[in-house]
Amino acid sequence: MSARAADARRAAVLGKPIAHSLSPVLHRAAYEELGLGDWSYDRFEIDEEALPGFFERLGPEWAGLSLTMPLKRAVIPLLDEISDTAASVEAVNTVVFAEDGRRFGDNTDIPGMVAALRERGIEQAESAAILGAGATASSALAAVSRICPGEIVAYVRSEARAAEMRQWSERLEVEVRIADWADAERALRAPLVVATTPAGATDALASAVPERPATLFDVLYDPWPTALAARWSAYGGAVVSGLDLLVHQAVLQVEQMTGRTPAPLDAMRKAGEHALARR
Repeated sequence: MSARAADARRAAVLGKPIAHSLSPVLHRAAYEELGLGDWSYDRFEIDEEALPGFFERLGPEWAGLSLTMPLKRAVIPLLDEISDTAASVEAVNTVVFAEDGRRFGDNTDIPGMVAALRERGIEQAESAAILGAGATASSALAAVSRICPGEIVAYVRSEARAAEMRQWSERLEVEVRIADWADAERALRAPLVVATTPAGATDALASAVPERPATLFDVLYDPWPTALAARWSAYGGAVVSGLDLLVHQAVLQVEQMTGRTPAPLDAMRKAGEHALARR
């Protein structure tokens, strides 16, 4: 579902905090490359309480919205329809406004993860390990399940997190084995390791990277590289970064909001790399 490029001219990213977001950089780079000079993309610091009022003030010039935490679930009641992908993880990161005013929600994080891996030649993994069980882990599980026919193991810090991952496992109909974070070093020998934890959480694991690591997908992008990603790369392993994910999910957003395909992946990535280098 896409907006009509001739009529819609505004888009933005919402969340709290939002000042760090690279989305404006990526989307504006896409608009420039696509010749959409009259399009604008802004950022607004909005929490769950303020979200309904923000929606009420939107006019017909709006093409779409990108959503980050804590709004990915809070936005769902405000929408007319959501995709099966978004419903599977109860998280919407993309809203597109149709010509008739209907609000459609999607999740581009999941296909964005798959696309980022495929760009690096990772079409399938015999087994996988997920580090962490927070909000990002549910999307990671959904993405990994699309390319991993074998065992998926999630390493978590608490029984509460373990319970959350079991719930996502049941909802997504994906079999997941839960393991204790104390054994997380074992995860590093998996063909695919997805780190979904906050900054610093995996630093202690860097010294345990095997001599011939396979593929690491670390969803962080600032600061970069993480200690784990740096050691992984030094040992010759393939590393997919959070910037790769951010760019690929933004590509899908641009295509839906503007109706233009393909979105300019290379230009968006270069803009993101330049912005990070300046921080």
